[in-house]
Amino acid sequence: MNRGRHMQLCVLVLLAAGLVSCAGAPVASVTPTPATFTDPFAYCASVGTVDTPDERYAGEKMPEAVAKGLQEALNAPDTPMDVLINGSVWRCMDSSVYACFVGANLPCEAKADTDRTPTQEEKDFCAANPNSDFIPMVVTGRETVYEWRCTSGVPEIVRQFDEPDARGFLSSIWYEIGQE
Repeated sequence: MNRGRHMQLCVLVLLAAGLVSCAGAPVASVTPTPATFTDPFAYCASVGTVDTPDERYAGEKMPEAVAKGLQEALNAPDTPMDVLINGSVWRCMDSSVYACFVGANLPCEAKADTDRTPTQEEKDFCAANPNSDFIPMVVTGRETVYEWRCTSGVPEIVRQFDEPDARGFLSSIWYEIGQE
C-alpha cells in the first residue's frame, strides 16, 4: 500500500474513533456526564447499593412513592403522608429501594450494634439496679441487637432480637419498597 493511501486509511480510522478532527488536530476527550435520577427506583436499579442517596439522585429528599410504600409496609394507613415524608429516610440495597421511619427514636441511619461486651453505662445501671429484668434502650443504645438485663449487678444478654441486614443496619426497621 502506498504511503498516501495508508495515511488516508489512518485518518479515516481515527476520525471514526473520534480521536482527531477533520483538520487533523486531536479532539479533546469528552467525559460523559454521570446520569442523574429523580426516580428513586431507577436510581437504585442503576447504583445497586448506597447507604445514602448521593449526587446522582436529584429528586425529592423523601419521594412520595417511597413514603407511600413505607406507609403500606408499616400497615399504617392513618399515618399522615407529611409525617412519613418528614420522618423517614431511604437507601438502596441490591438495586432495590429500602425505607425506614424514624418514628419513636428508631436509629435508621445507624449501623446495628452487635457488640456483646457490656458498656460502662450498662455496668453503671446494673450497679444501681443489680437484679433488673431489663436494661432500657436509653442505656444500651437503640442500635443494639440484644436485650440486656442485670444479674447480681452484672449486665447480661437475655436474647438477640434483631439481625443486621447485608449493609449492617437493623433489619427489623428497614422495609423493601416495591415500585407501584
